[in-house]
Amino acid sequence: MPPLPPRLPRPLLTGLAATLLALHAWLAVSATIDLGVTGDETVHLTGGYSYWRFDDYRMHPENGNLPQRWATLPLLVARPRMDPRAWPNDWKYSDVWMAGQHFFFQSGNSIDYLLLCARATMVCWSIATGLLVFLWARSLWSDTGGIFALVLYIFSPTTLAHGALVTSDMCGTFWLLAATGAWWRLTQRVDRCRLAISLVTASCAVVAKFSCVLLLPIAAAIGLWRCFQSRSIVVYFGRTRATWQADGIAFRLVLLVANAAAHVLVAVAVIWMCFGFRYAAFNPNLPSASDFFSSFDAMLPANGSIRWLLVHVRAHRYLPEGFVQGIAYVFYGARQRPAFVAGEYGSTGWWWFFTFAFLVKSSIAELLTCATLAVVAGIQSFRAGTPMLLRQMERIAPLLCLGVIYTGFSIFSHLNIGQRHILPLYPVLFILAGAIARPRAGRARAALAILLVGISAAEAYSTRPDYLSFFNQLAGGPKNGWRLLGDSSLDWGQNLPRLSAWLQEHRRINEQVYLSYFGADDPYYRGIHAIELSPYFSFGRERTWAPLSGGLYCLGASMLQDASSPYGGPWTREREAIYQRLRARLRTEQTNGTNSPVIRVDTKAGLELWNIDRARFARLCSYLRVRAPDGVIANMIFIYRLTNREVHDAIDGSLSDLAEAMEKAAQKR
Repeated sequence: MPPLPPRLPRPLLTGLAATLLALHAWLAVSATIDLGVTGDETVHLTGGYSYWRFDDYRMHPENGNLPQRWATLPLLVARPRMDPRAWPNDWKYSDVWMAGQHFFFQSGNSIDYLLLCARATMVCWSIATGLLVFLWARSLWSDTGGIFALVLYIFSPTTLAHGALVTSDMCGTFWLLAATGAWWRLTQRVDRCRLAISLVTASCAVVAKFSCVLLLPIAAAIGLWRCFQSRSIVVYFGRTRATWQADGIAFRLVLLVANAAAHVLVAVAVIWMCFGFRYAAFNPNLPSASDFFSSFDAMLPANGSIRWLLVHVRAHRYLPEGFVQGIAYVFYGARQRPAFVAGEYGSTGWWWFFTFAFLVKSSIAELLTCATLAVVAGIQSFRAGTPMLLRQMERIAPLLCLGVIYTGFSIFSHLNIGQRHILPLYPVLFILAGAIARPRAGRARAALAILLVGISAAEAYSTRPDYLSFFNQLAGGPKNGWRLLGDSSLDWGQNLPRLSAWLQEHRRINEQVYLSYFGADDPYYRGIHAIELSPYFSFGRERTWAPLSGGLYCLGASMLQDASSPYGGPWTREREAIYQRLRARLRTEQTNGTNSPVIRVDTKAGLELWNIDRARFARLCSYLRVRAPDGVIANMIFIYRLTNREVHDAIDGSLSDLAEAMEKAAQKR
């Protein structure tokens, strides 16, 4: 097919694309200026900085080595304090969560400055992804299609929410998309330039995020498509040129296998390079380590091919120890993880989770785009015969392979903790959306494209700066998000600074504050002096059992739904019976003086207190989910000013007292 005719002067096109990408970067980074630490940022920065400073890979190997190194490039200039000898137990047990707390909050480092620098560095991956979306869409649908796709990308609440965060999500998205496109171009024509680009992108994808292992089935699908649908594969090196015709399927398969082998070899070399060309993850010059945070043997499945492969690779040292440990941890974590969705609680996921997350977290403009593409595809399929349809699909085959395989993987995934795990599907959607605005598409589609641009921009600005807590109006808007999803889809513990400011303005004199939040930020560092209620992470802070009374109760949305608790979900008679038995035992122990007030999980008495503490919190949450909050911060921190009577009915009263209190709260709401 001949190239599509240009519609815009080159300087204007370049300037427009650059302006849009700069706007996206500003929107994403500026939205994080007063944002606290999200759930995984402490461990990403701690791990990445330790890789550079100490050539040690014990910390956080389960996430991409590349994005962690990239995020900490500014830290190599700032040189924040990180002394393994000051916290030897963190390094002995490879406890990146505790090491992250010490590095961020107890070493005298300016964490807000370091976070801003790291986030400004990470947004480069979002800019690069947007540029790739523009170039790919432009190659398919001409200039107008490319600009339209880019506009949808830059105003997407999903890309704005995750574009500047210090995680591996956007970095992995870019390299997966780039590697897919590079491999597709290589299967069309094999030359030195295309081979080099494909080798680099595939190798970077491997060390960007472990979910990029899906590049293997994607590449296989693209290769099979090329073998059975293309007429020829052109091989061109220097002055040598050869063409293999359609009847030479065996030759094409041999060529593809040879290319795949080259990619594997280069990827292995890049992995070794990222881990310092050393098998051992532990630098002998640092405090000795007993093991990784979770031992390799404990993370292996009981049986199966995955167990055999991991054991075999580790035993023969085909790959660095840290990389193999990271793979094992990813498989271990993906088997089971507590999650919440639309009133459902579970730990092994739901096949419809990511479909639901896409429908409620995507903007109206994105949903309308999906519907339009579906209608256009249906019309094209009806009008065109099979040969013509296959030729039309040839242009978008790599996008179809990536989208279908990634969607299939998401459906069967048990890791249902955040919409960010389907982030790679959004660039695919935007590239395909360029077809709506391509030249000669008709006035109706042109008007629709303009409408979608307006809706997309309006939604982005209406939710600013709380992109992470965005939910579309069909789902009830951001205010209803806490009823639908939690974790990194809404509440990643990112708004403690705003809570601190709210308390300074609204807290009454001597009013007690209770806090339960989901994340890795430090409330004391943020100036919040509160009694912690069943925190998701305690980070070694000693907690003691204490009676609750009236005051300000501040709960993050994820904690309000309490999905990680053994008592998560509706409060039932069975749970009430368990709770009353626990309370009776506690009263007896307190009367006899045999009760220790320390809540911990490494002693029998402390574990019993932890259990009753979780049950008490779950009972309280069952009441608060019905009661209207007295304040809401960024749609994900709920503040309740409770009286002594309310607290008594919620945690100490009879089941009938709780039911009556909930009924009154529901009527007021």
